[in-house]
Amino acid sequence: MNLILIFAIVIFVIIILSAAIRIVNEYERGVIFRLGRFVGVRGPGFILLIPFIERMVKVDLRVVTMDVPSQECITLDTVTVKVDAVVYFRVMKPEDAVLNVEQYIRATSLLSQTTLRNVVGQSELEDLLAHRDRINEKLQTLIDEGTELWGIKVSMVEVRDVEMPETMKRAMAAQAEAERERRAKIVHAEGEFQAAEKLAEAAKIIGRQPAAIQLRYLQTLTQISTEKTNTIVFPLPIDLIMPMLGKLSESKK
Repeated sequence: MNLILIFAIVIFVIIILSAAIRIVNEYERGVIFRLGRFVGVRGPGFILLIPFIERMVKVDLRVVTMDVPSQECITLDTVTVKVDAVVYFRVMKPEDAVLNVEQYIRATSLLSQTTLRNVVGQSELEDLLAHRDRINEKLQTLIDEGTELWGIKVSMVEVRDVEMPETMKRAMAAQAEAERERRAKIVHAEGEFQAAEKLAEAAKIIGRQPAAIQLRYLQTLTQISTEKTNTIVFPLPIDLIMPMLGKLSESKK
């Protein structure tokens, strides 16, 4: 009989200790309720509760990486796109995350989805593609304002992928190709214009110095004389041979 009583006492003590002793990790906090009433936040480390009177809810304080499912949205310029994102947040006030909202992770996810649709609906497709950092900043601000009451801090929001219809992709590709051709033609025209300006300046300089024309002829002759397989007809300026013709006529007299 004594053994049974001792065994029962041991079992009772174990039950009491299991209900009273809690261990909270460094990245966790324990929200304590006494008879259903909030009495404070404890942790980390060893926590002793009043058995059957106090209850603890653990809250993880680490950064949560949450995927926002792909949302079908219509942009401000009436283009249908599918957009998904990722949200980074953490609990700053454990008591608010427990007292002010039920399932704070699910609530943050739903808020992120609706905010993503609203922001994309207020933006044009070009801004969504070319200025994604502005969209990310706006999403972070709006979601953070909505979760502040829940004791949650949203540190970053990133739009990951923007999926467009195939017709829109082909239209944008054609537009990009036309833009590249336009730029190439402008660069070519600017090069021709600059070359024409330089040639005009060179012509003016050569026109002021007649001897420069002769030197240019000789330089050209030197450059093309390296080709031995071609017959070259080179116009000789009359100014070069006039002195020779004069001497020849004098010698005949």
